[in-house]
Amino acid sequence: MESKIEPQVTEARHLPRIGEPAPPFEAESTFGPIRLEDFRESWLIFFSHPADFTPVCTTEFAAFAGMQDELKEMNVHLMGLSIDSVMAHIAWVRNIEEKFGLKIQFPVIADSDRKVANLYGMIMPGESKTETARCVFVIDPEGILRAVIYYPMTTGRNVEEILRLVKALQTTDEHTVSTPANWQPGNPVIVPPPRTQEMAEERMNEGYDCKDWYFCQKAV
Repeated sequence: MESKIEPQVTEARHLPRIGEPAPPFEAESTFGPIRLEDFRESWLIFFSHPADFTPVCTTEFAAFAGMQDELKEMNVHLMGLSIDSVMAHIAWVRNIEEKFGLKIQFPVIADSDRKVANLYGMIMPGESKTETARCVFVIDPEGILRAVIYYPMTTGRNVEEILRLVKALQTTDEHTVSTPANWQPGNPVIVPPPRTQEMAEERMNEGYDCKDWYFCQKAV
């Protein structure tokens, strides 16, 4: 008798997507119980790291700490996460302050049961089945996920790029524009392209810096 091989079915996960509400949660942190809802009306950079007391993660926390004041002026909060315990987080944060002279002024979630990590797709089994990868989620004041970045465990994040990303998103919201490649604050932005033939004919006479009807820039 022939044996039948049953096909393997892999359960598909609905990971957070840009333009959708960020998944709500409540968790323990170095600031006590914390909810995603606590950050409404402000921007949030929510990031995960593999483990406390590791060198690459320490450089990242130091880099994030260095931009805390600038982010505060922009109405942006930081929040970290790993599967380590609250006690481990507290010890590591205190160690960073002692050894590097930098005070971590943002909460770090203790996600030992991986509930939040699984909710946000922070576990990359190809790298580690337990530790969280280097994920970044930018969430706007309405609780909408606006950007996602993933880094491998071996590569520290460029926090200046994350800062630039948030500034670009805030500029987009304020002026209803797009930002070109390598954009920096103060550089020209891109005007949304015309959606009708009539608008395309008018565009060249609207006072923008245009290469052609579909590519126009302006200062903000």
